[in-house]
Amino acid sequence: MNTASALVVSDRTFSRAELMACLQGRDTPPHFERCNFDEAGLSRLDLRGAQFTLCNFAEASFDRALLSDTRWAGCRARQADFGLADLTNARFQDCDLNNTQWTRAKLASALFTGVKLTGAHFAEVSALGIVFKDSLLIDAHLRSLSFRKQTLAQLDFSEADLSGCDFREAVFEGGSLRNAHLKLARFEGADLRDTDLGGLRLANAAQFKGATISHRQAASLVEELGLRVV
Repeated sequence: MNTASALVVSDRTFSRAELMACLQGRDTPPHFERCNFDEAGLSRLDLRGAQFTLCNFAEASFDRALLSDTRWAGCRARQADFGLADLTNARFQDCDLNNTQWTRAKLASALFTGVKLTGAHFAEVSALGIVFKDSLLIDAHLRSLSFRKQTLAQLDFSEADLSGCDFREAVFEGGSLRNAHLKLARFEGADLRDTDLGGLRLANAAQFKGATISHRQAASLVEELGLRVV
């Protein structure tokens, strides 16, 4: 995007009609700063390449919106709906996206860094190349996503639904899988030595077949049998 000629809009509250009027006739994507879109109906709008800095989108609807190559920094969008939106190559930095909906969204090559996604629902998304870093995914619905061969840095998956996820050959750098739901998840070749496996029981250990764990983690499992490791 050519930032020199971009439309910069600051400190405004937008309805759908007002946003459409603002976009009309523009050849370059806009940059919104400290704007308020709370509860706005923004479905099907073309916002490709737009930038949002410190904006609010609580309970806004982006259903089927075109949001590829967008940039979101320090935004607050709790309970927003991104269902069926095209977010290819979107970038989210330090945003509050708790309890958001992403059902059937296009998230190929999307990047989430330092983001709060507690309770977020990613169902049937197109997510080839999606990356999360230093983010909270507590109690998130992430079924069947692929994290194969990724380095997963400081991701908190506590209580998350990771059923059917592919973690083969992934490297976990910190973070947590405490009490996550792991039915049919695959961990062959994964390095789990640096992550919190709290809540893991021997009955579920088969889920980690082929993965690497630490002596400390192995000792915790053995202690469930009433044995002491010395």
